[in-house]
Amino acid sequence: MLCGNINCTKPQKAVATGLKSHQISRRRKHSTHPLQRLLEYGHQYRKQIWLATTYSILNKFFDLAPPGLIGVAVDVVVKQQDSIIAQLGVRDVFGQFLIISFLTVIIWILESVFEYAYARLWRNLAQNIQHDLRLDAYKHLQELELAYFEERSTGGLMSILSDDINQLERFLDGGANDIIQVSATVLIIGAAFFILAPSVAWMALSPMPFILWGSFAYQRLLAPRYADVREKVGFLNSRLSNNISGITTIKSFTAETYEASRLELDSEAYRRSNSKAITLSAAFVPLIRMLILVGFTALLLYGGMAAVSGQMSVGTYSVLVFLIQRLLWPLTRLGETFDQYQRAMASTNRVMNLLDTPIAIHTGNVALPVNEVRGEVQFKNVYFAYKDRFPVIKNLSLDIPAGKTIAIVGSTGSGKSTLVKLLLRLYEVQTGNITLDGIDLQSLNLQDLRRCIGLVSQDVFLFHGTVAENIAYGSFETTEQEIITAAKIAEAHEFIVELPEGYETIVGERGQKLSGGQRQRIAIARAVLKNPPILILDEATSAVDNETEAAIQRSLERITVDRTTIAIAHRLSTIRNADCIYVMEHGKLVESGTHEQLLEKDGIYSGLWRVQSGLR
Repeated sequence: MLCGNINCTKPQKAVATGLKSHQISRRRKHSTHPLQRLLEYGHQYRKQIWLATTYSILNKFFDLAPPGLIGVAVDVVVKQQDSIIAQLGVRDVFGQFLIISFLTVIIWILESVFEYAYARLWRNLAQNIQHDLRLDAYKHLQELELAYFEERSTGGLMSILSDDINQLERFLDGGANDIIQVSATVLIIGAAFFILAPSVAWMALSPMPFILWGSFAYQRLLAPRYADVREKVGFLNSRLSNNISGITTIKSFTAETYEASRLELDSEAYRRSNSKAITLSAAFVPLIRMLILVGFTALLLYGGMAAVSGQMSVGTYSVLVFLIQRLLWPLTRLGETFDQYQRAMASTNRVMNLLDTPIAIHTGNVALPVNEVRGEVQFKNVYFAYKDRFPVIKNLSLDIPAGKTIAIVGSTGSGKSTLVKLLLRLYEVQTGNITLDGIDLQSLNLQDLRRCIGLVSQDVFLFHGTVAENIAYGSFETTEQEIITAAKIAEAHEFIVELPEGYETIVGERGQKLSGGQRQRIAIARAVLKNPPILILDEATSAVDNETEAAIQRSLERITVDRTTIAIAHRLSTIRNADCIYVMEHGKLVESGTHEQLLEKDGIYSGLWRVQSGLR
C-alpha cells in the first residue's frame, strides 16, 4: 500500500563511542611543530629540498671566498716574493696577481651559477608546494560534511585557501634560503676565524650564542602574535565576503554606513594585532646590531694590535675584518627572515589543521550504477538532531515506492528539508537507517548515490558562466542538442533564445543576471539532463509568480513520469496530484493519504488547504 502506517515511536538514545584513533592522531599532529608538518607533507619533494639547500650553501661558500682573495692580494702587496702564493713556487708578483684574478673569475662564475640554481629550485619548489597544498586542501574541504561549512564563514575558508597558502609560498620563495644561508655564513666564518686567528676568534664570535638564543626566544614570543594575526585576517576576509555577497540587501536597507563601521572594527582589530607583532619584531635587528658590535669592536682592537705586533699577518687581519662585515649584514636581516618565518608557520598551522579535519561521512563500497536503480526509498526509525540543537527528525519511518510521486508538507522547521539532506547523505542519521532499493545508504558508493538523485531546490545556485554550461553542470559530456532538448522540456528554451547571446549568455555570479523564475527553469533543465531515477523538488516553485509556476508545473508533470519523485512544498496546489501526501509536524509524520483522503480527515492538511484556497 502506497500510504502505509506512520511509525512514530520514542526516540532511541545514540550510542556513545570512545575516542576515535583518528582523533588521537589529530591531537598528536596538532602538537607537532608546523615546520615538521610541512616537511612531512612535502616528502615527495625531499630530493629537491636537499638539492636546493646544497646549492644555497655552495653559493654562500663562494660568496664568502672573495674576502679570502683580498687577504691573499694584500699579502702579495706586503710580502711580494715572500707571500703565500710565492711559497707555492710563483715568485713573480704579476704572475701571483694573475693567479688571484683567475681564481676570482672562477669563484664569481660558480657563485652566479649556484645562485641561479638555488633560486630556480626554491621558487619552483614554492610554486609546486603551493599548488599541491591548495588543491589538496580544496579537495579535502569538498569531502567534509555540510555541517562543517554551516559552522564556518566562507571568508574564513577563503583566507586559508588563498592568503595563508600564499604566505607560505612567499616564505619558501625566499625566506627558507635566507635561513639556510645565514646558518651557512655563521658556520663558514666561524670556522675561518678559528683557522686563521684562534687567539681572537673567541672574542669576535662571543656574541653568537646570545644572538642564537635571542633568535629562538623571539621566535617563541612572535608565534602566538602571528597566530592571532592570521585569525584576525580570517575574520576580516569573512566580513568582506559576506558583505559583497549581500550587497543588494545592504543597499536596500541603506546599511552602507553601518557595514563600513563594522568593517572598520574588523580592520582595526587586524591592524592592532599586526602592530603588536611588528612592535616586537622591529626590536630584533637593533638588538642584534648591538651584540655584533661587541664582536666587531673586539676584532678591530685586539686583531689590530696583533697585526701591529706581528702576531698576525696584515692579510689575515684584512680577511677577518671583511668577514666580520659579511657576517654583520645577514644577521641584521635575520629579524625580517624570522618575521616572515613566523607568519608562514602560523599560516601552515591553519592549512594543516584544515587538512587534518577528519571526514565524518565516508563512502560505502557497494556500487549501484544509475541504470540499475529502481528508486525505492525507505526511512526506518530515523532519528536526527543538528549539533547542539533539539531533534529535528524523531524516529521517522517512511516508505517511498519506486516510480511514484510522494509529497511532504508541513510548517517551517518541521524537518522536511532535513529528510532531503539525509537522503543525499549531506548529514548522517544518528539512529535508524535509510535504504535505496533495499541497500543501506551508508553501504553505497557515495558518488553512485548522489548520481542517481536530481535535486531542484528553492535556492537555485548558478555558477558564473554561460546558460549552456549551467544546464550541463554535472553532465559534462553532453551535446549541444541534448542541452537544448532539456531546456525545452523545462520550458526554458523560449526565454533563453531571447537572451543577448542565447545559450552562450553569461548568467553572472549566482545567476544574478536572470530572474528567479528563469534560474528555476534552468535548474529543472539541469535535472532533466541528468535524468536521475530519483527526483527531489524542494520548494521548487515557492519563489516564482503564478505564470512561471504554471510553466514549471507543466514541465514537472512531464519529467516525473515513471520516476521516483519527492516533492516538498508549501503551496499545496503544486502537489495535489501526488500519489501520496505526508504531513510533518515537529519531526514526525502525523498524516498521510491522497489529497482527497486528507481533506476528508479534516486534520492539519485540510486546515492548510482551506487557508491557501481562501475558503476561510
